[in-house]
Amino acid sequence: MARIRDVVQNALLTGYLTVEAENQLRQLLATQYELEDFNAFMTLQQAAMSGQVKQEARELSHRSFDEVSTTPRV
Repeated sequence: MARIRDVVQNALLTGYLTVEAENQLRQLLATQYELEDFNAFMTLQQAAMSGQVKQEARELSHRSFDEVSTTPRV
């Protein structure tokens, strides 16, 4: 099983956090983890907030919103 720090390292290297990786992080955070994993997760949070890592879920959410807001109403 992967560790939180492994998932975080991949996101930091690629600059992208997939929905699958987010779900994996949720599962891993629901279990016991080491301080190093917690610190890695905090680093990922900071990278996402600063725009260094893009989140697939946010992109999908924005796309869905844009599609709804541009759909003509009858």
